[in-house]
Amino acid sequence: MPEGLQMVMALLIGIAALIFMIVKTKIHTFVALLVACVAIGVMGGMSPASIIAAIQGGFGTTLGNIGIIIGFGVMMGVIFETSGAAERMARTFLKLFGKNREEPALALTGFIVSIPVFCDSGFIILHPIAKTLSRKIKKSIVGLSVPLAAGLVITHSMVPPTPGPLGVAAVFGVDVGQYLLWGLLICIPMAVATTIYGKWLGRRIYQLPAEEGDGWARPPYSAPRYDLIADEAERRIPSTFNAFLPLVAPIILILINTVMNASLSAEAKQATAVQVFTFLGTPIIAVGIGLLLSIYVLAFRSERKAVLADMEKGMKTSGMILLVTGGGGALGRVLTDSGAGVYIAQQIAETPVPVILLPFIIATLVRFVQGSGTVAMITSASITAPIVVAAEGNLLLAAFAASAGSLFFSYFNDSYFWVINRLCGIDNAKEQIRVWSVTTTIAWAVGLVILLVASVFVG
Repeated sequence: MPEGLQMVMALLIGIAALIFMIVKTKIHTFVALLVACVAIGVMGGMSPASIIAAIQGGFGTTLGNIGIIIGFGVMMGVIFETSGAAERMARTFLKLFGKNREEPALALTGFIVSIPVFCDSGFIILHPIAKTLSRKIKKSIVGLSVPLAAGLVITHSMVPPTPGPLGVAAVFGVDVGQYLLWGLLICIPMAVATTIYGKWLGRRIYQLPAEEGDGWARPPYSAPRYDLIADEAERRIPSTFNAFLPLVAPIILILINTVMNASLSAEAKQATAVQVFTFLGTPIIAVGIGLLLSIYVLAFRSERKAVLADMEKGMKTSGMILLVTGGGGALGRVLTDSGAGVYIAQQIAETPVPVILLPFIIATLVRFVQGSGTVAMITSASITAPIVVAAEGNLLLAAFAASAGSLFFSYFNDSYFWVINRLCGIDNAKEQIRVWSVTTTIAWAVGLVILLVASVFVG
């Protein structure tokens, strides 16, 4: 059997086995992910040393990027809840956007925040708002979290200066400003479609945070109860400024860092002030600052033991999230190192597919194989840019095609898939796919329609 075909067969068998273990057996998701890693590596012809290195590298890199952020974010979320800050945020949202507009409000928030901030960091920071809204007005956490998560991932995938779109723009040689402006317009129908789906899904998966503790409840569906906030006597909760300060400060720091890295010359970046803001705007440092602010601005009235107990409770909650997220990263690395994604992409590139669809199809396949949207779009751009140039295709449209294709069917090998489902308390594999895999595929499908329509006019 040719080596490339062997890798593809290993991929298909491994993913089928993973789905079977998660859905039909008692094997825990984390263990199932590691078993799938080994099985795919062995069947794909990787050496034992390469398999171990890929698992360790994928696990370590994923947690190195977002593990500390998850820990900080979950602890910060607990303080938001116990101090009443999350309730103040919920009240503010209702006043600003009006009743029964929570889903588009959260989608808009994610849409804006993820332009400078990584989507996983943004979701961890913003999720306490969705959770408190769910608890207070009795709307499903799923119906609120899906629009928020989708708004975050759509602009993260389509709009510079996040690394993926920025890399695609560089490979295709398109103007970043044009890419940003047109990308924002293309993202709007994607966000609208996923928000509608999220609102619909919230009625089908009606899950609420428990009134006390960290659990979840599945009562029969009921209409939102805005009177639970409106008729509730005001109690001593933080001011709007104090409630939002630990949330907004990290976002501003990350934004400053992102803008400086994208706009300043290499010489200007050596200035002391720039390096200070670069350090403070690193996501780990920025979210850590947010955690410290939440402790000293929101929890200053609480006893030391109570605050520490709350943070330890958050750390216990984040433990399984970290393991499963790292397992997803390990699977993605094994699939990447096996070479299956590149092999499939190269085979597609040699077919008579319309040139403007080529980046979209290759990004779609690479995304499905190894899980990272950023890797998918840059791989697609690198393979197809020479072909598009030779065929005199529209480079800007080709760049959007690579970015949109990377949104396809996020599932077990994507760390963001686990962050969203675990923070929403969704443990059932079929529901996890409905919550996030279907959501990203809707955004992907809308992107394909826009691409086809645009190609009629600009070629």
